[in-house]
Amino acid sequence: MKKINFLTLIVLVTLLLFAASCDDSIDTPSPGASILPERFSVDVPQSIANPDALSGRTAGRTEDDLNGNEIYELLSLFIHVGEESGKLAEAIIGGISVHVDQAFFLSYQSDDDGRVKNLTVVEGASYEGVDYEFSLTITDAESEDNADGGKAMQVFWDNTLIKGVAIIKPYNVDRIKEVSAGDAIYRIEYSEDSENYDAQMIVTIDNLPLANPLDDPYSISTLKMFVGRSGEVVDVFGNSHHPNAAFFTDTKGFNWAFVASGIHDGNIGVAEVGLPPGNLDSNDRTILLVEHSLKNVFTDQILTAFPDIDQSLIDQYLHNTEAPGYFNSNGFIQGGTSPDAIFDPLVDRIGDLVPYNPADIAALEIVFE
Repeated sequence: MKKINFLTLIVLVTLLLFAASCDDSIDTPSPGASILPERFSVDVPQSIANPDALSGRTAGRTEDDLNGNEIYELLSLFIHVGEESGKLAEAIIGGISVHVDQAFFLSYQSDDDGRVKNLTVVEGASYEGVDYEFSLTITDAESEDNADGGKAMQVFWDNTLIKGVAIIKPYNVDRIKEVSAGDAIYRIEYSEDSENYDAQMIVTIDNLPLANPLDDPYSISTLKMFVGRSGEVVDVFGNSHHPNAAFFTDTKGFNWAFVASGIHDGNIGVAEVGLPPGNLDSNDRTILLVEHSLKNVFTDQILTAFPDIDQSLIDQYLHNTEAPGYFNSNGFIQGGTSPDAIFDPLVDRIGDLVPYNPADIAALEIVFE
């Protein structure tokens, strides 16, 4: 049996599907039509999606060290996690032909983990009640009797419109490199068939392995994030669930509920963050972002833990906790007061954005078809 690594597999799938499209018995693409999906993710401005936020400074950090600056900086890191998930799906989808009129099956030995994988392409498939023109499924052959069916990846997509859904379980893709991923699973929905945006994606992540709370109390277990692009403006809203997060008291389990907008060319961004309890059952913007604003939650937690604390120390912790937070290409600038009038249109935009229900994010579940 031929050994294939994952990237080689993508190339092979492309060639197989391209060969199918060249068969005289099969309708061929119109001249100039691409056999590959051109896009499957939305880029987020670096101002609000920063992989270098905090530069690892959360390691060993406690709530006593946390201030408003770092809450906003952590947000840009969490948004980056969601963006990279979309790019992963796009890289995989980029190797799948969108023109195939026949089903086929391929069994191969992965050069990544040495295990046999089965790949199936079918025409006419549905996921969660939505019909798609094609689907592709890759499974880890020895695990197909497991509860997850051994599924490593499923992709549902349309040839007519650029839209689709990708679900990826890294552990079943590569049992060696992704052994620490456990049951983590990613889902990316992408569409260019929207009334409000040129392109949009929804990234959902479930079962991320949590770090030791002593090392990182703010690690994510689940995340759901919407990203919509209109011209050079990108809107983002969503939630990330942090079961071990605590602020000054023994109360644990908070949700980063957020809305943000950024401009690619201007490299500026604006964000508003709420810190509701992870089990809060509400999708009301006022409750999520105003009643549970960063400043209100910090104030309440500090006074609960230290009822006789000096006001000057409270003010220190409340530095840059005012909403909204302002960002540029270097990351977070300040909270509350706008540094420049160029941010004003973005402030107006985030006023219309609403995060998801925190209770739904804590309980979300991603499943394969």
